[in-house]
Amino acid sequence: MNKCIWPLVLVLLVVQACSQSPWLSGTIKNTQNSEWQPKVYLIRPNSFKEVGQSFVGEILDSTNIISDGTFEFTGTPKLNEPTFLQVAVQKLGDRYPNRLLNENPQTDNYFPLLVDPDVPLVINASINRFQASFSIQDPSLVNKEILDLRNVRLAAYEKYKQSNAMKTALDEQLLDRERALLDYQLEILDFTDTFQEPISVLVAIKWASPEGDFERLPEALFKQAQKWSSIAPDDPWVQELVETADKSQLPMMLGDAIPNLILPTQTEDNISLHDFLTGKKLVVLDVWASWCAPCRVENRNILVPLWDTYHSKGFGILAYGLESNKTAWEKAIEKDGAFRWTHTSHLQGDQNPLMDALRLRTIPANFILDEKGKILAKNLHGAELEVFVDKYMGSH
Repeated sequence: MNKCIWPLVLVLLVVQACSQSPWLSGTIKNTQNSEWQPKVYLIRPNSFKEVGQSFVGEILDSTNIISDGTFEFTGTPKLNEPTFLQVAVQKLGDRYPNRLLNENPQTDNYFPLLVDPDVPLVINASINRFQASFSIQDPSLVNKEILDLRNVRLAAYEKYKQSNAMKTALDEQLLDRERALLDYQLEILDFTDTFQEPISVLVAIKWASPEGDFERLPEALFKQAQKWSSIAPDDPWVQELVETADKSQLPMMLGDAIPNLILPTQTEDNISLHDFLTGKKLVVLDVWASWCAPCRVENRNILVPLWDTYHSKGFGILAYGLESNKTAWEKAIEKDGAFRWTHTSHLQGDQNPLMDALRLRTIPANFILDEKGKILAKNLHGAELEVFVDKYMGSH
């Protein structure tokens, strides 16, 4: 062979060897489990809304898991810069590689992470506990934040699952179950206060509510949008978050002033909310329905005793019913002993002007207002509502 060719051959061999080095590799245990495909998928969400969502992310690449559980993505990655991806595995019979489960963080089938094409990444997991067992060798800051977030989410989910409210299917326990869910969501979001990377926070928001329902935690969503819009205003995903957290699209928040709603009463007169507040120290605007079992329990067990204790001292209740049947509404008021306070309704069911004005979809709901209509608290029920009213009325 011509000696002049040798240096070129060596260079080609080196280039070829480098190009075959894995840029993403690792081990996925229990791949002999017959329930799972021996395959790893890389899925790229192209917007904030697509994070953690099934059937929408772009399937970027895939590779086989060999018999010892190892896998490699080699060659030139289809990435020009650090990119947010979701690594996923799928069960046998699943037709869609981009199906992402958000049913249980202990068994969900994907993990979100930031991949840098210039920095090889090594990951490990068990296939049947993919998200819960996922680990990264020498993770970057953003990936470490996501791993820490996963750990907090797992612990919060375990508390949520073990709460007494989750162990019963009684309708009367709906408020307790909702409180347990809210505690779980807030634990995830509160953990992000020290995060330095917006991607980690965006993952937390999607993990707190994969379906994107923030009706019960608009303050937490708005807080994150405000914070990151000042830190990373040009980030397109942050811009999408700001859009999602637009105050005009969210339920009214703590500190807001309630609008002066004009509501038809049970006696078919109209009442001004601001007029109703006049002369009162504290008012509960209670949104309920005669067909809502936990609402009825709240009437009898919480609101009646509070009214009897404090109404002569400046405490008021203004109820709004999601009703279409006046007879059923009035029977419920009488039976619950709720005739003590003022009742209003447009008798238009759950599609009504009050729900639109306050941007609500879910009941039971309430707003606790001072004499000027400022929202001091909201969606407090049971003992929480009793404690708040006792404390406020005792100090004013």
